[in-house]
Amino acid sequence: MVLDAFAGSGALGLEALSRGAAGATFIEQDRAALAALRRNVAACRAEDRSRIVAADALAPSRGTPHDLVLLDPPYGKGLVGRAVSAFATAGWLAPGALIAAEFGKADPTPDGVSPLAERAHGAARLVIWRHTA
Repeated sequence: MVLDAFAGSGALGLEALSRGAAGATFIEQDRAALAALRRNVAACRAEDRSRIVAADALAPSRGTPHDLVLLDPPYGKGLVGRAVSAFATAGWLAPGALIAAEFGKADPTPDGVSPLAERAHGAARLVIWRHTA
């Protein structure tokens, strides 16, 4: 299962579904983004493999473990670390889950992750971590 947090239009999670993911959970709180996300899931005919959660990714309710977590929050706010911690606490991260995140270069790396790959592009970092906590 894939978790696309700060999902926006759902592009990351929908791409994972198109490449064979069994299912995806999308977490987004912005109303306009949620409307676009719902339209995109329907346009991709992925309703049966998608779950849309209208919520704050930093305060998730109890969840089921996901093997792949995709994070693309606004840059410069330290949201990646806070989200990883919140998802771990709420049970959203499977043991050894992979976390792919795009965030600002100045944002800190969260606790409980082991780096697997990292690339820098302008003001952004794209990283892949394994959840270790």
